[in-house]
Amino acid sequence: MSFISEDFLLSTPQARELYHTYAKDEPIYDYHCHLPPQQIADNHTFADLQEIWLAGDHYKWRAMRANGVKEEFCTGGAAPYAKFTAWADTVPHTLRNPLYHWTHLELKRYFGIDSLLSPKTAADIWKQSNAQLGGLRVHDLLTKSKVAVVCTTDDPADSLDLHAKIKASGLKTRVYPAFRPDKALAVGNPAAFNAWLEKLGGTAGVSIKTFDDLLTALKKRHDDFHAAGGRLSDHGLESALSEPCTHAQAAAAFDSARGGKAPAAADALRYGSYLMLEFGRWDAARGWTKQLHLGALRNNSTRLLAKLGPDTGLDSIGDFPQTQSLSRYLDALDQTDQLPKMILYNVNPVQNYAFGTMAGNFQDGSVAGKLQFGSGWWFLDQKEGMEWQMNALSNLGLLSRFVGMLTDSRSFLSYPRHEYFRRVLCNLIGKDIASGEIPDDRELVGGMIKNICFGNARDYFGLELAPEFAKK
Repeated sequence: MSFISEDFLLSTPQARELYHTYAKDEPIYDYHCHLPPQQIADNHTFADLQEIWLAGDHYKWRAMRANGVKEEFCTGGAAPYAKFTAWADTVPHTLRNPLYHWTHLELKRYFGIDSLLSPKTAADIWKQSNAQLGGLRVHDLLTKSKVAVVCTTDDPADSLDLHAKIKASGLKTRVYPAFRPDKALAVGNPAAFNAWLEKLGGTAGVSIKTFDDLLTALKKRHDDFHAAGGRLSDHGLESALSEPCTHAQAAAAFDSARGGKAPAAADALRYGSYLMLEFGRWDAARGWTKQLHLGALRNNSTRLLAKLGPDTGLDSIGDFPQTQSLSRYLDALDQTDQLPKMILYNVNPVQNYAFGTMAGNFQDGSVAGKLQFGSGWWFLDQKEGMEWQMNALSNLGLLSRFVGMLTDSRSFLSYPRHEYFRRVLCNLIGKDIASGEIPDDRELVGGMIKNICFGNARDYFGLELAPEFAKK
């Protein structure tokens, strides 16, 4: 029997029925990911399994380093097959890590391979997979996975030409940009900040000399994203920024950085807080959804950061205080009735209940689930972390209004993570039915499962979908 059986992770008859009847066939609504728009626009063909599977995947790189694999075979210049065999050598050592599950789900769903990846099977799996890649271009992969929506993560300085090309391609999956202005806050690094301002100014067609010029350029790009169909923004922060700040104080911090001198840390926090309030107001005015990814401690290894750069597997869970700053930020927008729909992602499980209760403070009856406690993020994007998040949400809010899973990946082979999530969800709820904790009512419970898998996201975000995905 295949390791990834039809009833993988489904421990009760009720769980199996919920998954196979209500969850399995729902489309995917990928409202946050890091897929490269260039590859979607080009309908890219991957050269080999290493390129599609290992390039850019810091989850795998972390596991390989932990297994004693040299950097040459992770991010370095080793030949593609050598990198793949280094990963194949590592996979047997990932038992009880979600990578073991994801690896075999991906091999089975995209290539029909049931074999367990190991040094013994590596050559055959390499050969079988590569033989199929020519017929699995990017658009094929999105269609095969039944992806209705992809929201990429885009800097406001990025051109949206690639999104226009994707829209004109006829791809049934709708691909939209999500506004990620993190670099606008980075006045602590004047050299990088000023280089980014030049790029932003060129894209926006605005000469950025003053703080008001920056606001003009960012607002213009926010409008451009809206015109391109975007309805989501995203911010990666250690904690919410909510320091009181006047326009003059923000302008002074900007002027300092523009002149090549980093402002004091307190001034930089105030400047960032001013911008975050502006961004929140813009989102509310346009009916967008704001996403706050909070709590990651990034770039821990100075040595590897200097060698490899960011986003290479050097990050961890942080223990930053969250509740007071987050409360102040949400309340500042709420006081003026300018609080947009918002998803709060927490990477530290100790703070799950704090995030769950914070979301409940600002529900206003205007939108079901207006404030969302988001899916298990990053290091919590695995069975136990997903269960923790859903249990906290269930106890503190409305699981039935949850917008469900997102991919948060750079790989086009990551869509089985939605299957993984759906199996975990159905197993959790199936156990409740089996123990008599919730009714054995398939219409009631099955309807909730379908909505969490797709329907809630479809209704919440309001993005245009292809007709076959838009039906209720």
